[in-house]
Amino acid sequence: MITFFFATLGSLFSVVNPLGAVPMYLTLTSDMSATIRELMARKTAMWFFLILGVFFFAGTFILDFFGISLNALRIAGGLIIVNSGYGLLNSKSEKRRMTPEMKQEASDSEDISFTPMAMPMLSGPGSISLLIGLFAQQSEWVSRGLIFGVIAVMALLIWATLHFAPYLFKLLGRTGLVALSRIMGFLVMAIGIEMLIAGMVSLIRGLI
Repeated sequence: MITFFFATLGSLFSVVNPLGAVPMYLTLTSDMSATIRELMARKTAMWFFLILGVFFFAGTFILDFFGISLNALRIAGGLIIVNSGYGLLNSKSEKRRMTPEMKQEASDSEDISFTPMAMPMLSGPGSISLLIGLFAQQSEWVSRGLIFGVIAVMALLIWATLHFAPYLFKLLGRTGLVALSRIMGFLVMAIGIEMLIAGMVSLIRGLI
């Protein structure tokens, strides 16, 4: 169980990549006081937990409602995660997740916690599809409870990352954060390919 917990946490951490959100967070909160910046960090973590928690438990109902099979979700989610990992390898993750219009809207907004920070920067299609797939894979509620615990721990890690964002940026710099994002990109691509292969193998077995 402990191995499963940390393996799931590692997968989700790689896909979410909170370190990649540090430069954008610092840019959007540059004119805010330390108190407001801390409030934004807490609210971002809270929204992240709520968004992924809802999709985790409601994901199978959404699939049933739209008539989407688990294999189709795995294949589509795998492609999205591979694409996201490729973007991280090329240091384009921030550009891919936010359009110029979204950046302008965020800079004009007083509350950046829900959008763009919690969604789409941190909880996007990749992490949502990963969690829905994990929920469908694990039939035991003990395992599902552990995955829900992973979401809670991930929310805490996001708060800690944003809370210490100025220090992380000073310590690592933009070059260091880009280097870490590229390492994350490699891991994310591996996760996406594994998810894609699992979906395709299961689909072929079902057809045979």
